[in-house]
Amino acid sequence: MVSATRTSLTTFTPITSMATITKRELVIQITDKLGAKGIEITQQDVFEVVQTLIDEVTDALSQGDTVVMRNFGAFQVREMKAKIGRNPKDPSKDVPIPARAAVKFKPGKEMKEKVATTLQVIRERQ
Repeated sequence: MVSATRTSLTTFTPITSMATITKRELVIQITDKLGAKGIEITQQDVFEVVQTLIDEVTDALSQGDTVVMRNFGAFQVREMKAKIGRNPKDPSKDVPIPARAAVKFKPGKEMKEKVATTLQVIRERQ
């Protein structure tokens, strides 16, 4: 997977060597960490908890609520105003883009601090 970091308003630096963690891999990691703490729980049970969390966050956001998880971050629905775009194949043509709702994520303090220290790790992987 190729992701990008924003370095200015128009320039992106691609990060090609970052790992992608799937829901399945997350479930395995959680199960292993809990097992190391002596908490015996099956991967299926952890999967149910993770899926229920995702479903509940999605349901709350679909009703316009904000979801706040201390030290992790906040999800909120914001309105993206209607605008006029350009057709990349024919830039002279205007394309109306309707207003829509979009989910925005604001990281919490603890997450910001941890992520801020990863620049060296990212550079080493490239």
